[in-house]
Amino acid sequence: MKACVVLSPSGSKRLIAKGVVALPAVRRALETGMVVITLGTTNAVVAEEILGAPIDRGAFAAGFIADRWNVNARLGEMGEIVIKNGARAEMGPDEILASLSAGDVLIKGGNAIDPWGTVGVLTSAASGGTVGRYIAPALARGVELVIPIGLAKAVFTPISEISQEIGIGRIDLCMGTPAGMFPLHGRTVTEIDALEMLFPVRVTHVASSGIGVGEGSVSLLIEGEEKGVRAAFSLVESLKTEPSVTIAGAG
Repeated sequence: MKACVVLSPSGSKRLIAKGVVALPAVRRALETGMVVITLGTTNAVVAEEILGAPIDRGAFAAGFIADRWNVNARLGEMGEIVIKNGARAEMGPDEILASLSAGDVLIKGGNAIDPWGTVGVLTSAASGGTVGRYIAPALARGVELVIPIGLAKAVFTPISEISQEIGIGRIDLCMGTPAGMFPLHGRTVTEIDALEMLFPVRVTHVASSGIGVGEGSVSLLIEGEEKGVRAAFSLVESLKTEPSVTIAGAG
């Protein structure tokens, strides 16, 4: 059986979040380790799936793209969300760094994903921001890096090439805040990954964006046995009512 579906940007975020929670590494770390959810609009929805309650999404973002590259005006109102041994823990950046170890999970979103699965993160802070603070120590210690990212962020140029061409000091004119790009390698979770983890189906990305409510959307082909396809289709249909993320200054 074959089915075609359209996911809005907010629907994609919710679907991806469900996929992240379904990862065995995440489930294990939620029970007997530590999960660190860094700032980001998709990560805000991941946090909601894990906590089982809404959070202030507008405060859980660092940078975002509207009609320019922006820094969230509310940056600093919320920090990373940490789940340790099944319960939420209040921890600052230094304490998180001191505690991260193999078996833990660090969840970090991105701004672009290339055909080879490398994710790019725009970094407008000279220190590298969240990436500069956590990524090298996490990878050195064997922490699992999980990267939720939507297919609407697909690019065709290798992230490794983009990262060599842009940077805070290399850009002469910019719509918004100049930034560099850092390549991330980890366990990516896209809409395709989420559906294929949640249901016995095969998924193909067939189109992107549209008009009206379809702006920024992702169109997918779902294939498999009837029961699995219908279940996946039903889940996607239920995500049509997912509210959009609202951030001050996003237009």
